[in-house]
Amino acid sequence: MRGLRPPLSFQESNMAKSPAWQRSEGKSPSGGLNEKGRASARSEGHNLKAPTKDTGNSRHKSFCARMTGMKRKLTGSAKAADPNSRSNKSLRKWGC
Repeated sequence: MRGLRPPLSFQESNMAKSPAWQRSEGKSPSGGLNEKGRASARSEGHNLKAPTKDTGNSRHKSFCARMTGMKRKLTGSAKAADPNSRSNKSLRKWGC
């Protein structure tokens, strides 16, 4: 019986799933993480909060400055111009 694979259910039960914030089920289609993704990241010790559009909020100012700089310098011209890239979606969601 050498070389036989165990049943699929056995393989699935022994494989560790990645956290929800790393999979599509933890990501919001409009950009950023959804509540399930934030809860998953919090369980691993991350300190995440929901996006805010309040322009007076210091988190908002800091995020917009940081992500706008990333868009300009760390992405290629194709990704920076793509309205469906993750960075552009999150910038829209934050109102930057």
